[in-house]
Amino acid sequence: MAVNGTGPYDPDNIFAKILHGDIPCNKVFENEWVLAFHDIAPKAPVHVIIIPKKPYVSFIDFSKNAAPEEISALMQSTGHIAAELNLNEAGYRIITNAGQNAGQEVPHFHLHLLGGKALPPFPV
Repeated sequence: MAVNGTGPYDPDNIFAKILHGDIPCNKVFENEWVLAFHDIAPKAPVHVIIIPKKPYVSFIDFSKNAAPEEISALMQSTGHIAAELNLNEAGYRIITNAGQNAGQEVPHFHLHLLGGKALPPFPV
């Protein structure tokens, strides 16, 4: 079910539980600001979820409230992860869903990094 991207942060969401160590993940990358792990229901051969460690509901919340070093760390980490997974040459897609109309399902801001095959064109 889609969530409101501007609603309150739910500290019991699945990504918060992963961050707290209550639920395991197949970790790809971690630093002070970011955790990245393989999606449990991948939509491509490579499907990594990249999340900030602080509690932001959506991109809307993150872009308004994250410190510049958090924003920079997320972007740099995403580029690093794509390179480490050998996605640069063939290409990859980065997606975030913000709010109900976009189909955001988890009320914790996250990026989807997809690659490893030719991805279908985006529907218009």
